[in-house]
Amino acid sequence: MQKNVILEVSNLYKSFGGLMATNNVRLAVSEGEIIGLIGPNGSGKTTLLNLVTGMLKPNAGEIYFKGARIDGLKPYRLCHMGIGRTFQITNLFMEMTVLENVMVGSLFGKRKSNTLLNGQKEARRILQILGLWEKRDSVASSLTLQEKKKLEISRALATRPELLLLDEVMAGLNPTETTEMIDIIKEINRSGVTLIIVEHVMNVIMALSDRVVVLHHGEVIGEGTPSVVVKDKAVIQSYLGKEYSIA
Repeated sequence: MQKNVILEVSNLYKSFGGLMATNNVRLAVSEGEIIGLIGPNGSGKTTLLNLVTGMLKPNAGEIYFKGARIDGLKPYRLCHMGIGRTFQITNLFMEMTVLENVMVGSLFGKRKSNTLLNGQKEARRILQILGLWEKRDSVASSLTLQEKKKLEISRALATRPELLLLDEVMAGLNPTETTEMIDIIKEINRSGVTLIIVEHVMNVIMALSDRVVVLHHGEVIGEGTPSVVVKDKAVIQSYLGKEYSIA
């Protein structure tokens, strides 16, 4: 059965001075997919996320979410439409408690909680899923790196996104923490959320992605299932390295 396209990026260009950060990028994401977005540092991955979430405006090109054109819209409007994200460096309200951080998302997002009590109930539900309920009264600044990353995901989930963009949520985690985070992301996807994941840890990309998109110098140089992408000569040469050349 053909799934609906939830996100479509067409001929997207973004430059910073003489640097072309995204160069004629095209991408279509179907509902329920997990897309892995990979490439060397500076290849345009985070820029693409920033364009989709309204943090940046493209120089040219179009972005559609559920059929509606969204390029140039403000981030808060896109959040209300159902697009959520996390950041490479956690962007929390550090002096607020864990519970308060997630309540902010619940009270602001696509389906806003209409009372503080409802916001608290929604925050509790999400914190229990992410394993943070016992930390609900701790201030965000006191959390470990893994807990901060979980809280960032929790707050994004509280906005009730249909499309969630995760920017290097595995960075700095040990193998046990990474395995736990993979399980969490799979559960989020099973709940009906479409995901785009920027990640440098190839084991994570292989474990999670339905499809992988490879950027290099702002251009898409490869796309396909993980097993196909790791055999692509252009991808091996520009990013993966020779250890993948026999894959």
